[in-house]
Amino acid sequence: MNKLQYHLPKSWTGWLGGMICLAFISCSGGKTNQPEPEKATPSPRIVNIINFIRQCEPRIDWITPEVLFQTVVSQAEIMKQYNLRGTFLLQYDALIDPRYQELLKSLPASQFEIGAWWEIPQPLVEKAGYVWRGRYPWDWEAHVGFSTGYTPEEREKLTDTYMADFKAIFGYYPKSVGSWFIDEHTLNYMYEKYGIVASCNCKDQIGTDGYTLWGGYWNQGYYPSKKNAYMPAQNPENQIPVPIFRMLGSDPIYQYDNGLGEDVQRVVSLEPVYKGGGGNPEWCNWYYSAFVEGPAMAYGYTQTGQENSFTWLRMEQGFKIQLPLIARLLEEKKIEVRTLGETGEWFRKKYPVTPPTSVTVLKDHTPKNLKTVWFNSRYYRANLLWEAGTLRFRDIHLFDENVESDYLTQKGTSTQCVYYTLPVVDGFQWSTAGQIAGLRFKWMDKDSVSDIIGGDPVVDDQEEGILKVTWPTTQPAGEIFLRFDEEGLTVTAKGRHLRDWFLEFSHADGKEIPITETGSDEIRYNYKGHKYLLKLGSGRLTSSSPDKILFQPVRGKIEMALK
Repeated sequence: MNKLQYHLPKSWTGWLGGMICLAFISCSGGKTNQPEPEKATPSPRIVNIINFIRQCEPRIDWITPEVLFQTVVSQAEIMKQYNLRGTFLLQYDALIDPRYQELLKSLPASQFEIGAWWEIPQPLVEKAGYVWRGRYPWDWEAHVGFSTGYTPEEREKLTDTYMADFKAIFGYYPKSVGSWFIDEHTLNYMYEKYGIVASCNCKDQIGTDGYTLWGGYWNQGYYPSKKNAYMPAQNPENQIPVPIFRMLGSDPIYQYDNGLGEDVQRVVSLEPVYKGGGGNPEWCNWYYSAFVEGPAMAYGYTQTGQENSFTWLRMEQGFKIQLPLIARLLEEKKIEVRTLGETGEWFRKKYPVTPPTSVTVLKDHTPKNLKTVWFNSRYYRANLLWEAGTLRFRDIHLFDENVESDYLTQKGTSTQCVYYTLPVVDGFQWSTAGQIAGLRFKWMDKDSVSDIIGGDPVVDDQEEGILKVTWPTTQPAGEIFLRFDEEGLTVTAKGRHLRDWFLEFSHADGKEIPITETGSDEIRYNYKGHKYLLKLGSGRLTSSSPDKILFQPVRGKIEMALK
């Protein structure tokens, strides 16, 4: 879990027992004798160390206010030891605690940023003049502990109360505000009235701690829609000009399917507390190697750090693994370590709208031999997964700035919180453990349909705004070419025996799929009342059975318009 849980996931150290050596090769159009082009400006790899602070932990008796405070002391000490910059975000109950005030004021401002953590505890609610509805002084359930559980008017009053006290204590307003999820009304209000420059939210997850955020801009950062803080905006006039960065450093291969067939995902992330992730030296070496070396297009981003609720006892090992590794990569000029606020200011100066980015991992030391590529733009996200020599689109989601969140004008009343985008292919929610949904690469082998089998892909991000993937195939022999740009993707093939290739969409039996109509060149969807479509610029659609849709090339090409 990304919040506090005391039955930690089983260790993945069995399959992450050794450091993975990542070899990323620039695509050269299949001509290995040509020199690789050089990038004029290599994309930066940005690491944020973000720790956030609560003053109380009502779930476990031995986690006292003193234990929580000493955790923050230890976090600051180890960051100073390795001379690493970072951000502390204060929940209101910690903000008004004199011990945290004294500690954080004593830290060098050149190294540490102090910002706000936007969970809503009892002291803030009562100081704002409202009645506390929680079970404890801090209650993590969505309708009490987060801004989505309050009316827009109440959100503004809570914000004014916090900001007034923060300025009275530190002499300025915070530049960064983080939360597992933050509503769009609050975020825009904080920008317009208090000038915040950056925010952060939780990674994609299904049901973890009651919070579902699914289908969003995967990792990195984005400008949110004024109508939906989870939905990337497409146009400057409709975006909140505060970039939101995705937290926790999800495993690019294994996080997505973790818990497949269940209602709640488990976690494989960079959080230092997890012995199968950020607390495991082999996994951390693998993760940071992929982060540094993998084609990322505009920039790469990741966040590490931990909330003090997990305690130093549980996170110490992970910090002692990661911080010296980060310090070495910084010294080698392979990464940049910035505060959250600095990252937001950099993003805003460089990008007027959300840029395309990618996350690439092409080697897996396990017998599964999985590989993955994530592509994001302001219009959509897509994920490729190679498994046992086959290839499929595991995920495609569309972004629409006009889709209002459930919390834009009214408060949530459920203990759950759900943010979503618009699914075209959903390899998690449309699957069971025995039937995996996806858009698979197939061919007609005589009179039968077979998976296309191939070797290692080559990924090229040399052309600005474009991601190219070349996949050499062996059964049948040839090459598959994929081109991703901001507004859509194209698939072509080369090879005499690849003339009969196509893409096959399928899903698990019994899953409710939001497809309402399939035409010759478009698929219409209706998801939670939102109507949208997938349009083919090239190619045609047919059905081989009621639960399968075939994407067939026209003149050797399938082109999906995803804008």
